Amino acid sequence: MKSSERWMMMMMNIGRFTPLFLSSFCITLFFTAFFVYQNPFQSFSDHNLLSLLPQIDSECDLFEGHWVPDKRGALYTNSSCSTIPDSKNCIKQGRPDRDFLYWRWEPYGCDLPRFNPKVFLGMVQGKKMSFIGDSVARNHMESLLCLLSMEETPKDIYKDGDDRNRIWYFPIHDFTLSTSWTKFLVAEQERRDGNNTGTGLFDIDIGEIDEGWFKGLPNTDIAIVSAAHWFFRPIFIHRGDETLGCIYCNLPNMTQISPEEGFKLVYSAVFKKINECDKCKDGLVTVLRTISPAHFENGTWDTGGTCSRTSPFGETQIDLQSNEMKIRKSQIEQFEGITKRDNKAKKFAVLDVTRIMLMRPDGHPNGYWGNKWMKGYNDCVHWCLPGPVDAWSEFLMAIIRQLR
Repeated sequence: MKSSERWMMMMMNIGRFTPLFLSSFCITLFFTAFFVYQNPFQSFSDHNLLSLLPQIDSECDLFEGHWVPDKRGALYTNSSCSTIPDSKNCIKQGRPDRDFLYWRWEPYGCDLPRFNPKVFLGMVQGKKMSFIGDSVARNHMESLLCLLSMEETPKDIYKDGDDRNRIWYFPIHDFTLSTSWTKFLVAEQERRDGNNTGTGLFDIDIGEIDEGWFKGLPNTDIAIVSAAHWFFRPIFIHRGDETLGCIYCNLPNMTQISPEEGFKLVYSAVFKKINECDKCKDGLVTVLRTISPAHFENGTWDTGGTCSRTSPFGETQIDLQSNEMKIRKSQIEQFEGITKRDNKAKKFAVLDVTRIMLMRPDGHPNGYWGNKWMKGYNDCVHWCLPGPVDAWSEFLMAIIRQLR
């Protein structure tokens, strides 16, 4: 931050103080020094609010733990948050049980603070946060939007024609919350047949980032990156003019690439591109949100699969060798690669939800998603609102707190 910009910030904040402070040259010098030497990611307005959020032991792994009953339940209701999409408003769509709302994540050896919208908005005042990824990234943003709306009503300032990219603005805190839709994070194109109909076969180029989201990165302070669910289909992977292989193709003379290897190729390229972004802000924070598991049982999404459980799994009931855990490992390895390889790397962090959400087969809409055009298909990918996905914002709040 340039000194002139710090001075302008200082003057804007001083206007909030009484004339007694304005007349004191010593106080002015004190606050000037405060702005010069504070963490650029920390705003002045949240300085006192941080005392409301306990500091978490840096040695504690927030993502190792279990779900425990919580009589307090969700922080908002399906009726108190007006921005919940009908497809995630499971209770409105007729879900009869409520037990899935009364569980809380408990790490081993430390406490995960309950979400505090006042503190969160104080920490991100003046910032821009973008959720970059597929519809599950949007799901996370919608959860956070409900949580923050308890403190301040946001303004809906942008929606594209497909309702995939959204921008919400919290004017009191000058905070912008947005989604940036992308299937694969890198450039992609679906193959078409003779009738110009999509075939479900995709070509992706790891040598070229999807500009749909990357063009907005220079204006972003906090980016949550998380694309995953489009990778489970036939995909030809290229690096420029070179074809590296294919996922789920089984074609002769074609290198077969596993999904986890595909994730490695994509996330390695994406993190490298972010780290080398010269136009991006020096204080840019990139948070990798690991793959969120689906819970289809007795079939897949298009063969009658369901997710009708009404309570969490215990730790011994989940498969730590599942495909989701293998993909999570691929994502983590690329994160660690960029942070360990480059001592001057931008700020990166991990929101590691995979194992945590493997324990929550009860948190999906299942048949309660109100889609009259796809009756008989159940949603075991996205998460009910309110629901266990709200815990992701507690992790995000803790991550931001630890980075300060």
